[in-house]
Amino acid sequence: MSQYTPMIQQYLRVKADYEDAFLFFRLGDFYEMFFQDALRASQILEITLTSRDGGSADRIPMCGVPYHSAKGYIERLIAAGHKVAICEQREDPKQAKGVIKREVVQVITPGTMMEGAGIQEKENHYLATFEHKDSEYAIAAADVTTGECKTAVFATFDAAVHELAAYGVKEVITDGSWNESEKKQIHGRLSAVISVEEQVETEAFHGLLANLTHELTRQASARLYHYLHRTQKRSLDHLQAAEPYEIRDYMNIDYFSKRNLELTETIRSKGKKGSLLWLLDETKTAMGGRLLKQWIDRPLLSEKDINRRLGIVETFITAFFEREELREQLKEVYDLERLAGRVAFGNVNARDLVQLKKSLGQIPQLTNLLKQINGTELNALANKLDPCTELFEELDRALIEEPPISVKEGGMIRDGFHAQLDEYRDATRNGKQWIAELEKEERIKTGIKSLKIGYNRIFGYYIEVTKANLGLLEEGRYERKQTLANCERFVTPELKEKETLILEANEKMIELEYELFSQLREHVKQFIPRLQNLARMVSEIDVLQCFAAVSEARRFARPAFSVDGNMRIKEGRHPVIEKVIDAQGFVPNDCRMESGRQVLLITGPNMSGKSTYMRQTALIAILAQIGCYVPADEAVLPIFDQIFTRIGAADDLVSGQSTFMVEMLEAKHAIVSATSRSLILFDEIGRGTSTYDGMALAQAMIEYIHTNIGAKTLFSTHYHELTVLEESLDHMQNVHVTAVEQDGKVVFLHKVKDGAADKSYGIHVAQLAGLPDSVLKRADELLQSFENKEEKAVPPVLVQEGQLSFFEEKPSAKQKSFKKEDPALIAKLLSYDIMEMTPMEAMNTLYALQKEAKK
Repeated sequence: MSQYTPMIQQYLRVKADYEDAFLFFRLGDFYEMFFQDALRASQILEITLTSRDGGSADRIPMCGVPYHSAKGYIERLIAAGHKVAICEQREDPKQAKGVIKREVVQVITPGTMMEGAGIQEKENHYLATFEHKDSEYAIAAADVTTGECKTAVFATFDAAVHELAAYGVKEVITDGSWNESEKKQIHGRLSAVISVEEQVETEAFHGLLANLTHELTRQASARLYHYLHRTQKRSLDHLQAAEPYEIRDYMNIDYFSKRNLELTETIRSKGKKGSLLWLLDETKTAMGGRLLKQWIDRPLLSEKDINRRLGIVETFITAFFEREELREQLKEVYDLERLAGRVAFGNVNARDLVQLKKSLGQIPQLTNLLKQINGTELNALANKLDPCTELFEELDRALIEEPPISVKEGGMIRDGFHAQLDEYRDATRNGKQWIAELEKEERIKTGIKSLKIGYNRIFGYYIEVTKANLGLLEEGRYERKQTLANCERFVTPELKEKETLILEANEKMIELEYELFSQLREHVKQFIPRLQNLARMVSEIDVLQCFAAVSEARRFARPAFSVDGNMRIKEGRHPVIEKVIDAQGFVPNDCRMESGRQVLLITGPNMSGKSTYMRQTALIAILAQIGCYVPADEAVLPIFDQIFTRIGAADDLVSGQSTFMVEMLEAKHAIVSATSRSLILFDEIGRGTSTYDGMALAQAMIEYIHTNIGAKTLFSTHYHELTVLEESLDHMQNVHVTAVEQDGKVVFLHKVKDGAADKSYGIHVAQLAGLPDSVLKRADELLQSFENKEEKAVPPVLVQEGQLSFFEEKPSAKQKSFKKEDPALIAKLLSYDIMEMTPMEAMNTLYALQKEAKK
């Protein structure tokens, strides 16, 4: 340390506490960075790298950004996955003795951003803690922008990570004990920053932890709250008490299934457009949009709660005009959740508070409109809307309609709100008029027509009189201030008073306005819990009216729920594809899954619509259980506890897993976790490996699900040999997607009918794709050749006892000559430990057995 200047020593002491962050060190009008921070930041931010003398032999690398434009640079660093510690000057440089006192006032991290380009208005912005003890895993996830915090316990590491992936967490906080392998796994699967917080003491957050009884969730939530307070270093009054939830209270849709079904983003572009969320999002408020996404992520299991939502949706559908008026009013409601967060955080401005006032002004109208609609549940919701009348009136009395963005330049507070402020404003606005009137009065009093009042920065305001008129001045009232060649300048007690008022008025006016605004902001803090509760009510109303608007526009029907667990969908449709390709061009299909039809084996050509049929069935179930109408003419559904999908193929390059391994892992997860109340969608299982391996795995999975699980299953395949399973499996039914061949070309009818498909039309699909004619002709020749060879000699397949063969086996002449079994030979065969043999030993043993068998 001693080799550096006192200022650099101060920098290094602060930096030692924030090694994992870029330190923005305030020097005058700039935030400066030094040493390694400067080298890295200059590259990331593309700013000039310079150097300075820091007292050592070598010059110190340095770069900086102006403090007034630092926000954009900070956002770029956060977007790149870094943290930024803001170190401010904490005393007036004019009064400092030695090095100015500085300290870190906030640490901005990917999970604690409050505003900026990285914050999407209709998406939550979560950070989370991850705790592990014995065989339990707990997470606590919080959105600092809204103050909500949720926590849950999971039985496996994978289940907890899938939940964090569903939250889309930007940052994961740990106790620092994780090894590099665990950190790499979390970072690879979540693309989240890993942070460390050692404090887990719960007493400091007794109120926020009041709802929690499980010790691991208390520990996870306490660690989260400690981290937020340590990094943000300010009031976080908007943080809500941690809410525990049980994952079994909602339909469980794992990460793979959410991705495969494209619930909130598409697989190809990772964007919202083309997803179920995109189709449904007719919400008019940002908070309603966030709640809609949460509902899609967690469909309900309680039939009572589902029917409550459906009842409100039905009421909205029947009240078209009131609903349209409601939608217009909701447009005027700003983001109450995030406004409350900004108030607590201390970065709210006057425009934000005007938005809050306007939002509160809409609540009485919303209440009246809901009560006009004849619906019991809507009346109950209307009665829960709290207009916060006293806050609305205070904001209306205090703030002008269009205040400036800055809170330190004045011009925010209404005239008449504060007497002293009005005086300052009057002095500022009317200062010139006062001076002109005073000049006129002085000319009358003295009789000097050339007398004038002037101003300069050094002497301020003055009365200027020519030397020829000095004798006309009243003695004792004029105080000489400056003598010039042909005139003299004076001040009077009245002018001094006006000068003080005029010169100080503007500065004092700005100071007083900021003080009054700060008092108003503190007053608003008292209403934060009420505002957050109001936001929840308005969000729910917004989502339910959105369901009604979409359901009516897209011709959806209200679903019913079966007691016997059967499913009957009449003319079901894929809602997103229907919207994209135009409703007139979409072919609807029935889906019956009841006794004898628990497993549907779907065959048919590529591009015929097998995957669409499977996905639409899952989406109809999800829509029903979030409380929305469904894309069908009629729908009677069971309430599914889980949905599992294996649709599409994708390598997991991050973890080094092939397409086939990903397929098997997803299939394993479904088979291990599914119950008789689950829905399983398997598309082309086994296609990632050899034909016979694939068929064997597919058959084994179908049999296991059919016999051991009993879940409703849609299983599409190109292995036509599997269709014979219908004869041996009582609850399996073959269905196929129809296509016809016309003039050598395939025409897809997209209609699902009972029975198995007769062929795959693979070459016809290749023709549609535009492959060269020579390739298609050669493929057709090879196909005929393969089919002829297959008819002459079909490879034998080993079949377990009691299990159907994929192919009919034709014994050879030698095989037919064997009349009786050889017990000794069989006993010898069974005695070998094949797994312990070397390849050569196995070959020799097989040769000896063959010789003995030929005898």
